[in-house]
Amino acid sequence: MDMASAAPTGRDTHGNALMDGAAGISARLERLPITKQLLWTRNIIGAATFFDGYTVIAIAYAMPILVREWKLDPQETGLILSMGYLGQMFGAIFFGWLAERIGRLSVLLFTILLFVSMDVACLFAWGAVSMMAFRFVQGIGTGGEVPVASAYINEYIGSKGRGRFFLLYEVMFLLGLVGAGLIARMLVPAYGWKAMFIVGLVPAAVLIPLRFFMKESPRWLASKGRIAEADKIVTSLEQSAVASGYKLEAPKPLAVSDVPVAPSNWRELFSDVYRRRTLSIWAMWFCSYVVANGMISWLPTLYRQTFNLSLETSLTYGLLTSVAGVVASIACALLIDKFGRKRWYVWAFLLAPIPLLILAFLGALNPIEVLICAGISYAIVQTITFSLYLYSAEIYPTRIRAIGTGLGSAWLRLGSSVGPMLTGWTIAYAGIQYVFVVFAIVLLVGALITILFAIETKGRVLEELSP
Repeated sequence: MDMASAAPTGRDTHGNALMDGAAGISARLERLPITKQLLWTRNIIGAATFFDGYTVIAIAYAMPILVREWKLDPQETGLILSMGYLGQMFGAIFFGWLAERIGRLSVLLFTILLFVSMDVACLFAWGAVSMMAFRFVQGIGTGGEVPVASAYINEYIGSKGRGRFFLLYEVMFLLGLVGAGLIARMLVPAYGWKAMFIVGLVPAAVLIPLRFFMKESPRWLASKGRIAEADKIVTSLEQSAVASGYKLEAPKPLAVSDVPVAPSNWRELFSDVYRRRTLSIWAMWFCSYVVANGMISWLPTLYRQTFNLSLETSLTYGLLTSVAGVVASIACALLIDKFGRKRWYVWAFLLAPIPLLILAFLGALNPIEVLICAGISYAIVQTITFSLYLYSAEIYPTRIRAIGTGLGSAWLRLGSSVGPMLTGWTIAYAGIQYVFVVFAIVLLVGALITILFAIETKGRVLEELSP
């Protein structure tokens, strides 16, 4: 056996006997507390995810100016808003696949570099077609960052409190959406749409701590037979816990096999064990994001063009909707470990259509009605969209976790690209109120699929969830 891959044996800092192999790595991670080292890991990755969220929505706040400056019609507006999401679909699939082969950390570095470089390109866009092209390539980078980061964070945390720890990280994406709204409100009226993309260059600084201070996922290393490297990282985490005053228990044996695993293969997503999980998560991603991004991408332009509100008021209303989503999502992060994943999703899918149908019945003729009803519905749906990365990473084993999460989130991107285009076409050919009827129907379909096929993952060890 290659000595670099040999399983370490011995005792930890409290004299507890260490378990061998990949199962031992997982068992040792399961009993670790949340230490400063883990918090810093979450914070650094969270900073990258903050700017991923900022980059995704920045175009929505630039559009009220671009529509008039470039004389865009609703279909062109919808296509510009959708191109970034379409690129994200390809990025999620490709980088999810790549992260299974070369590791989580290298992929994260490249995706951040890609979406930052395209921020520079967007500054030089001269019309609708060039902006579509630059946003498409930028989307490839943003689409790859979040699912790989989600797999990375999940693999560091044990089952106890995993939902809360992970979702408080995932809130950073939503704070990026809010940050985009605040920055737009302050800068766009004074400096124009390019200010949004200049600020988007800031995450380049995140590459420094990622490159020099972060460590690869020990679960991924163990799944590749690189046990000695995984042991070194877990030992460092154990030492950090002891230095913080924690007394570690002996690792508890997990009900999992420690035989060498087969190489990751995307076809396993459709095996007997994972087929229902795969198809249900795809539907949940698609349905929730058609509505969430269909609304949040269009609302600032809708307020400006349809209701003839001032640019400042339009941007402020869009910002308030994003803030509502963050508040609801923080509540979800704090409660989902007690409430349960499936139960939360079912109720959210069923409740969110109600304000949309009220808005459709009222005719969507008043911007305040749109702000309140669309804001409530968006906030409820956002608790689904931001927590599905947690759920996706829980339902797959380490060997296919990144590709499973990536392919699942590709449906997020498809839904996100369909949402703005669907909104633009419906407004152009039917009227505003029918947009909300369509969104309500999409959410009810998501509720039905979740009820029939989703599984519960609350409080269960990752390796025990997935044979």
